Amino acid sequence: MHQRYDQYTASEQAVWRRLYERQIAQLPGKASKAYLDGIATTGFVADHIPDFDREINPRLLALTGWQVVAVPGLIDNRTFFTLMANRQFPATTWLRRADQLDYLQEPDMFHDTFGHVPLLSNQAFCNFLASLSQLALDHIQSEEAIDMISRLYWYTVEFGLIQEPEGLRIYGGGILSSPGETTYSLYDPTPHRLPYEVSTLLMTPYIIDRYQDRYFVIRSYEELYHSVPAIARNLELLLTNSVHL
Repeated sequence: MHQRYDQYTASEQAVWRRLYERQIAQLPGKASKAYLDGIATTGFVADHIPDFDREINPRLLALTGWQVVAVPGLIDNRTFFTLMANRQFPATTWLRRADQLDYLQEPDMFHDTFGHVPLLSNQAFCNFLASLSQLALDHIQSEEAIDMISRLYWYTVEFGLIQEPEGLRIYGGGILSSPGETTYSLYDPTPHRLPYEVSTLLMTPYIIDRYQDRYFVIRSYEELYHSVPAIARNLELLLTNSVHL
C-alpha cells in the first residue's frame, strides 16, 4: 500500500503538530544524541505530517540505505521481519484522533515515525535491525524462538536506554513517543535499569498495558549490532534445552 498523503485532513495535520510539539519539547537532555541528530537529518518538522516518498525516504536511502514502507496496521511476523531484513521499516499511515493523544492500544503513525524513524539514520542501529530480523526469519517456524526475539526487540528497539557520556538517554521508540514514559524511564525510582545482557533479555517477559518495570541499558549502538552472534548462540542453546526438558 501507499501513503495517500493528499487525503490527510486539516484536523489530522493539527493533531500531528500537537503531538510533535509536545514531545519534542521534552526530548533535549533525555533522548539519545543519535535520535536527536536523526530528527534533523531525516527532515521531521512540526508543521506537517511526514511524507514518506518525497521527504523521508530520499534522505534515509542516502544515509543508511533504509526506507519507510506503508502498512495498514499490525502485520504478521513473517511480513514484518522480511521487510526489516530488506531494510524497509513498516509504518502505519493513520493518525490518532485529538481525543487519543495520550494512549492508544495499537501503534499509529506518530509512534511508528516519530518514535522510530529518526534512529534509522544511524548505521550501526540499522545493521542491528536488519541482522536481528534475518535471525528471526531463520527461526520463523518456531513460535518459541520468535517469542524470545520479540522480547529482545521490545527491550531494545521499543524501550531501550543508552548510557552516553552526558548521561542516561532514551533510544527506544515506545518511550520516545510517550510523554509520560519519557520522564518515568529516566527518573522514576520504581523501575530497574539493568545492563544489556542477551540471555536475560531473551527470557524476560514484557509489559504491554503499563509502563515497564525494568529497562536495559546499552553502551553504544555498535554493542547492539555486535551482540547479534551472541543472540543467535543463546537462542540455539535455549531452544535446545527446551526440547530436552
